[in-house]
Amino acid sequence: MRPVGSVSPAGSVGPAGPGRPVRPPASLARRLLPPLATLAGVAAAFTYVGLVDPNESGHYPVCPLYGLTGVYCPGCGGLRSAHAVAHGDLAGALGANAPAVVGYALFAVLWTVWIVRAGKGLPVRIGLRPLWWWALGGVILAFTVIRNLPFGSSLAP
Repeated sequence: MRPVGSVSPAGSVGPAGPGRPVRPPASLARRLLPPLATLAGVAAAFTYVGLVDPNESGHYPVCPLYGLTGVYCPGCGGLRSAHAVAHGDLAGALGANAPAVVGYALFAVLWTVWIVRAGKGLPVRIGLRPLWWWALGGVILAFTVIRNLPFGSSLAP
């Protein structure tokens, strides 16, 4: 029996042990398929939102929270910001929903890390401590509350 992570006689590396055959490493195309498919989906969504203007009524449904209560949720203005980003209007995108724009940028960075690591055959893990997730939730909650108050109306879409 070979120890875990040992090299098999054929030269491939993988978890070895009873009942676990050693698999050859995935091909480059197979490793790049998930990040490229994700990018294709995001590009298709941005293309659609870029072509179908959310500022014109009738194309998209009204936010249920806003429709029922008149309160802006943290996502209100997200489609408008995506439309503005698709047209290269960064100021308009930030005005519609600034956290969404930060999210688009964060996605781009994480996607780049993902594609590079996938190309090298390395795993990608987001190992944030619970404190960071709570802080993110707090920032989103604060944004939501402030944009619905009179002094935060500049944050409303």
